[in-house]
Amino acid sequence: MNRPLPVLSFVCADTDDAQDAAARLSVLYGQERMEDAEVIVALGGDGFMLHILRETMGTGKRIYGMNRGTVGFLMNEYREDGLRERVAAAIAETVRPLQMHALDADGNETEALAVNEVSLLRQSYQAAKIRIAIDGKVRLEELICDGVMVATPAGSTAYNLSAHGPILPLDAPLLALTPVSPFRPRRWRGALLPNQATVRFDILEPDKRPVNAVADHTEIKSVVSVTVRESRDKTVTVLFDESHSWNERILSEQFRY
Repeated sequence: MNRPLPVLSFVCADTDDAQDAAARLSVLYGQERMEDAEVIVALGGDGFMLHILRETMGTGKRIYGMNRGTVGFLMNEYREDGLRERVAAAIAETVRPLQMHALDADGNETEALAVNEVSLLRQSYQAAKIRIAIDGKVRLEELICDGVMVATPAGSTAYNLSAHGPILPLDAPLLALTPVSPFRPRRWRGALLPNQATVRFDILEPDKRPVNAVADHTEIKSVVSVTVRESRDKTVTVLFDESHSWNERILSEQFRY
């Protein structure tokens, strides 16, 4: 039985390539409003894709990305022919974001969602000193480092990978806890955590060693504590071509040299 062909809405990044592609595809396939479309086709790079994922979080919309940027790890190959059929046959993957709760030095509290990762980064020439607790139990009394992050499976191939963290399959019930340039303990390489875990970071000596917290593109300066957990109620569905599924990308990335 053939799947019904989806109604599409095209959105694009603010680049010439992405805007030209959106104009051509709108002529070929029509253009629906985002709220009326079954599938939103995002044209751009990974940064734009993350923006659209955050914008549509919890709406039930499915997102199909086509690369008009650089790396495009979250995107499918750009092709104009047979697009409705490709989208109808695509494999659906559910992405759950991280929820960050940050307290800054002035007592302000901020909450933000992150599809890729929540990272803590030193703000000055001084290395950060951070205490790490998992589900209320202190696991590392003092990490001296440039930073540390919690990454989702979707984000495990981004900043987490650059910091030598593990690559996670998209359906793995795990989070990656990864240090950035750890000085003490020097041999600590991070940890794999159950996706139900709650991670708390407390900044030690925050006046002398200030730290910023970043949830994807939301940055909070001079934090004193940050709590991170996977969102219990927010999800978004991403569509990947059968010929180049997320799991295939993960395997290919691990065998690159």
